[in-house]
Amino acid sequence: MKNFVISLLFLTISLFSFSPMASDFVPLFNGKNLEGWEIKNGTAPFTVEDGVIVGTYTSGTPNTFLCTKESYNDFILTFDTYLGEETNSGVMFRAQSNPEYRDGRVHGYQMEMDPSPRKWTGGIFDEARRGWIYNLERNPEAKDAFKLNSWNTCRIEAIGNNLRVWVNGVQTADVIDDMDASGFIGLQVHSCPERLNGRQVKFKNIQICTTNLDQHRTKTEKKIVQNSYLKNKLTEREKSEGWQLLWDGKTTNGWRGAKLSRFPSEGWSIANGELIVADAGGAESENGGDIVTVKKYGNFEMEVDFKITKGANSGIKYFVDTDLNKGKGSSIGCEYQILDDELHPDAKKGKNGNRTLASLYDLIPANAHNFNPDESTKKRVNKYEWNRARIVVKGDNVEHYLNGILVVRYNRSGQEWKDLVATSKYKDWPNFGEATTGNILLQDHGDEVYYKNIKIKEL
Repeated sequence: MKNFVISLLFLTISLFSFSPMASDFVPLFNGKNLEGWEIKNGTAPFTVEDGVIVGTYTSGTPNTFLCTKESYNDFILTFDTYLGEETNSGVMFRAQSNPEYRDGRVHGYQMEMDPSPRKWTGGIFDEARRGWIYNLERNPEAKDAFKLNSWNTCRIEAIGNNLRVWVNGVQTADVIDDMDASGFIGLQVHSCPERLNGRQVKFKNIQICTTNLDQHRTKTEKKIVQNSYLKNKLTEREKSEGWQLLWDGKTTNGWRGAKLSRFPSEGWSIANGELIVADAGGAESENGGDIVTVKKYGNFEMEVDFKITKGANSGIKYFVDTDLNKGKGSSIGCEYQILDDELHPDAKKGKNGNRTLASLYDLIPANAHNFNPDESTKKRVNKYEWNRARIVVKGDNVEHYLNGILVVRYNRSGQEWKDLVATSKYKDWPNFGEATTGNILLQDHGDEVYYKNIKIKEL
């Protein structure tokens, strides 16, 4: 009996020691030297000190990346990191570097380490390409997860097109994106001014898992906001939450001309899953004209990706009544302004910038500082690249977001609203902005503008 118990115990220990679960995570750093790693782009030094990778900030060099020589597809990466004030760093994953793109510039997904007052550590930044694809403004509970001047434990899960990040056990990002399926891992030392010379960022306990991922992936009960960048396609989660495509990416179904019973025969086109307003010399609604949804909407959450060309003007209107303004010009409704603020003259008209990008046109200027004074800029714009508009309507309360950041909030009822309208170009339209439902409109202002990923959730 004694021998049987000993044998059973030995078998149990053996099974545990050699089970896939126990050996799936393997070290990427041997604790002694930088074997298996290489430096790209910059010349800031990386050294090994007491089992820790140390990156030292050095002025006069661009961003420097210590990169794995091996590329990885689906994986779970865990590591500990230490960062002080002012310095900026991050961990690249599925990263790219090839001569055809900016002479080999490292680019792609990065788990950002951001010590600034806005506290976006754990967000996902598309380095040297699209910029922020997940900031923490809609996940504020995660802003305090990262601790400066202390060791932090981080986790990145890149499985299929789902990219998720945790900092000290708190989920900080959730992205659906299909741009890169494979790439290397890179540790960043950001470029810096001379006064930051000698500052350091540190990494240790770097491990990766590429097998049995379904057993290791984190299962969460509390879902954070998820950002999807799939083109004209809903994720399973979006479907379950009631989202619908407002434009299918292929046809004109569900849309008509604002002053027509059908879709315009000219002025609009569809190519590569993008809905395009033609350049017609900047004339408002003089070519194809505005287009509106066939259906009317009341309470809703809407997202639209848009890309402007130089000097372009357009807009997204809601609570539109197409029976108003049967004459020349655009149909009437509350407008999320789309504009090249630098080159279009309308940006300097109106009051205090209330005709600029993402503003409630001619009424309220877009300004992120009204809601987050720690944000570095009033508006975060991807100039002549894709930007994301988000409009949320809950009764009389409305919000405008630009690239995930709140820039306008207002209530469209009461005397304060009436007084605001009375000093605007809408003063002659009775009860402007007070309708309970209306069409959603994309504006033809005679400039080339691109739209995609148009989706809506009724609330």
